[in-house]
Amino acid sequence: MEVLRIILTQSSANYKKEETVLNKMTYPLPPFSTIIGALHSACGYKEYHPMDISIQGKYEAMHKEPYTDYCFLNSTMNDRGILVRMKNENLLSTAFDKVAKAKASTGNNFRKGTTIEVLNGRLLEEYRALKDLTEKIAEFKINRIDKVLELTKKRKKTLMDKKKKYKEDLQEFQLISKREKEIKELEKTVKERFKDYKKKEYEIPYSRFASLTTSLKYYEVLNNIKLILHIKSDRNTLDEIKDNIYNLKSIGRSEDFVDVREACFVDVVDEIDDEDEIISEYSAYISYELIKNEHINLRSKKGTSADGTKYYLNKNYIIEDNKRIFEKKKVVYTSDYAAEEGSDNLYFDIGKEKSYIVNFN
Repeated sequence: MEVLRIILTQSSANYKKEETVLNKMTYPLPPFSTIIGALHSACGYKEYHPMDISIQGKYEAMHKEPYTDYCFLNSTMNDRGILVRMKNENLLSTAFDKVAKAKASTGNNFRKGTTIEVLNGRLLEEYRALKDLTEKIAEFKINRIDKVLELTKKRKKTLMDKKKKYKEDLQEFQLISKREKEIKELEKTVKERFKDYKKKEYEIPYSRFASLTTSLKYYEVLNNIKLILHIKSDRNTLDEIKDNIYNLKSIGRSEDFVDVREACFVDVVDEIDDEDEIISEYSAYISYELIKNEHINLRSKKGTSADGTKYYLNKNYIIEDNKRIFEKKKVVYTSDYAAEEGSDNLYFDIGKEKSYIVNFN
């Protein structure tokens, strides 16, 4: 069977585990979904092209890399974190200007200037003016709007009582109904104008301000990585991947660049002619069923036991109720393993200088 073999290297990478937050831990090899997504992006695919993948490789070392994490609070706070003004109030992103920073653990006040570091005086004055305006709006509502609405409420009740009294007098009833409609329209106009003013003058400008906190977090980063990928798919898809392989810029984070060393078609077989078994020099994701059924030997020729780590890795997904539902593959990450004959999705890539055990998932 002819498949596409890709060999690439990375100076560093983080293949993030979804469930990690404070310390963004990494898988030892990229998951299937990461590779499939990267290949689809390189080819410009908009729809899923079915493929099975064998992933193996190795890395030299791992270190932790610090980074500053920005977390937006649910509401804008006057006494904590960093006060920022968003470039676009509809998006929470890195597009913001820092306004002021709280210096103490408690007792800070951006509006009064208590224990804060001013980073942008002009924007801080804009923030303070809006805080002043909201008090004036609240006062105006109590002293003017609420009183007007209370009068309209009383007037509507009076008119309702009159309608009951004059329900037999059609002409008078119609006059009262007309006045009642006018009162309701006035009430509606007052509410809408006040709402529009508050939204335009305060709510929209104030929504541009936000509070964020920063914390020091860490990436686990693998160093000096070599990956060997075998791709099984229809011939047209394989041809397109090979033709577009140099569009593959990164795997993992956007800064985890790749150097494609080889992309060629190879034949994989399920029988070994000249050797008793092949021992892999690379770590790999091996199907749990192959190990359970002893088609893969977790033992070298020297008899040294080898351990593995079980993972449920994402492969491809379908959309249900606007959510991604991933197909999971149960695999074991292991090294120092051997195989002597093929089976379901287990093949051998036999070369003159190097041979590979290939397990498609």
